Amino acid sequence: MTVTQRQAPEHEPIARVLPMLSVPHLDREFDYLVTAEQSNDAQPGVRARVRFHGRLVDAFILERRSDTDHVGKLGWLDRVVSPEPVLTADVRRLVEAVASRYAGTRPDVLRLAVPPRHAAVEKKDPPVFSPLTPIDVDPGAWATYRGGAGFLGALAEGRAARAVWQALPGEQWADRLAEAAAVVVNAGRSALAVVPDQRDVDAVHAAAVRHVDPDRVVALSAGLGPSERYRRWLAVLRGGARFVIGTRSAVFAPVADLGLVVVWDDGDDSLAEPRAPYPHAREVAMLRAHQMRCAALLGGYARTAEAQALVRSTWAHDLVATRPVVRARTARVIAIDDSAFTQERDPAARTARLPSMALDAARKALAADAPVLIQVPRRGYVPALSCGRCRAIARCRHCTGPLSLPDRDTTGAVCRWCGRHEAALRCARCGSDSVRAVVVGARRTAEEIGRAFPGVSVMTSSGDGVLATVPGSAALVVSTPGAEPVADGGYGAALLLDGWALLGRQDLRAAEDALRRWMAATALVRPQSDGGVVAVVAESAIPTVQALIRWDPVAHAESELDARSEVGLPPAAHMAAIDGTPEAAAALIDAATLPEAAEVLGPVDLPPGARRPAGEPTAGPVMRMLVRVPRDRGLDLAAALRRATGSLSARHDNEPVRVQIDPLHIG
Repeated sequence: MTVTQRQAPEHEPIARVLPMLSVPHLDREFDYLVTAEQSNDAQPGVRARVRFHGRLVDAFILERRSDTDHVGKLGWLDRVVSPEPVLTADVRRLVEAVASRYAGTRPDVLRLAVPPRHAAVEKKDPPVFSPLTPIDVDPGAWATYRGGAGFLGALAEGRAARAVWQALPGEQWADRLAEAAAVVVNAGRSALAVVPDQRDVDAVHAAAVRHVDPDRVVALSAGLGPSERYRRWLAVLRGGARFVIGTRSAVFAPVADLGLVVVWDDGDDSLAEPRAPYPHAREVAMLRAHQMRCAALLGGYARTAEAQALVRSTWAHDLVATRPVVRARTARVIAIDDSAFTQERDPAARTARLPSMALDAARKALAADAPVLIQVPRRGYVPALSCGRCRAIARCRHCTGPLSLPDRDTTGAVCRWCGRHEAALRCARCGSDSVRAVVVGARRTAEEIGRAFPGVSVMTSSGDGVLATVPGSAALVVSTPGAEPVADGGYGAALLLDGWALLGRQDLRAAEDALRRWMAATALVRPQSDGGVVAVVAESAIPTVQALIRWDPVAHAESELDARSEVGLPPAAHMAAIDGTPEAAAALIDAATLPEAAEVLGPVDLPPGARRPAGEPTAGPVMRMLVRVPRDRGLDLAAALRRATGSLSARHDNEPVRVQIDPLHIG
């Protein structure tokens, strides 16, 4: 049997590829010879297979070359998986910037940016689109905001306008985003909108098809399934889509001629990627806007310190309504101290765990045939228990996870981490067998509220069953934050319970997150002129509560940014969190050539909820060390840690560590 001799093409016989390898020290390009048969398909951006250390691995071809830096014999490209150039030059630049910003590897970022291939979809003929027909955009709603009309004008002229937008209560925010995108599309360019979840994707898509040719609007999300998602992603890649909407991974979508990138509600945790290198969609979007020199818009009812930092640095400008407009659009907000519960004489108020003022507001709204929204911080029945005597948190004997009551009829308790059942509860600290609820969940609250309002329909909306909309008639809607349904005509009242559970969290962003959740609920309530009332159960003197009462998220974000600047916390500084065994974390820091201004903090215990690094053995302590640098040295810190991670990875003499730049939750 004869073996066919491989022959290289005369022109550019070498392909420089990036193998999709998981180890940091192999995040570099390698050269392979291309056969003459492969030459036409082996173009930059296509997927390929190469033999690496005796095994076949996936790779992307980055460029074709006529020469090589390799001094030995080159191997041959095994095959071209597909001639489709899925890695565009713009996305490649973005991937490299994200890897540099977050001290990660390009293969890890590429796994987030380019979805897995679906061969059957790829082989189908692409659809043929008719020429775009511009749809007129009414700028009247944007004119309500100072600078709003000017922002739309800049988009129409193709200028790189950047803004942070504070949406008014009751604002049809999805329509406003669609209008901004339509202006960009009418100008001959494309727009990209990134939102936290599927419900937001659906809302923006429904608004987009009213302002942009529906055939040119594409919605991307993980819930579509591999085939449909890849089909839509290919439509974006091939230039058919002009307005792309999606969740966090859509920020990498290969949108052609990008003119505007939008991020809605950038404070939502869903926009932070849980996989290495843990990029935040807001930061990736701003990197992309900078690289593409296009317009950018951050929008939301509340405002993060990071968004305020962009305004303070003059990279973006404010889009905020005047105070008279804000007052006219906002419901009346009253704050009620928790101590009011102990003074209540109204039996219904005690039953529902509501002060009389909140109960009266709910009764008036129901009497006017309007729905009432009741926001509780946790889902479930009783999600956390503690000892009735010493108040110690009840924890599982097997994994130390928090114990909960999943429903009313459960005997004993169930661990929220491992699911084990604890039939008999006894406090490990004092031996008492009495228990109390630390916080009450949505289902238990609905049960109590139902007894206080007999004959009134009670609905729940939470993680295990989210309602999109509810009728505009009398009803009680108990919801967890982020799952609030939209009521037809708005809610007559909203009751924000257990404020201490949000404000009292041991987290850098507790106050900011509490205000964001409260404002999202308040925005669904009718204005004060129509009788809308919001009752928040929290001490009125707390600055976060005052910001809600005044509807002033900008001042709250400014205060948050000042406070973090004083103590050197993000976004006023850049901080790297290094998680692993004390020895492994220390070895990484020793191997890194840190900037002169770097300050090493720790080791400390991992913050609550932080997972152990991948590959970490179950036994032994896992700690966190922090490295802080001034804001202008962030890239230097990331580069130093990236080099050190690669060096230690090549030596194979340390346990794995996890490196996160500016983690969402520091502790």
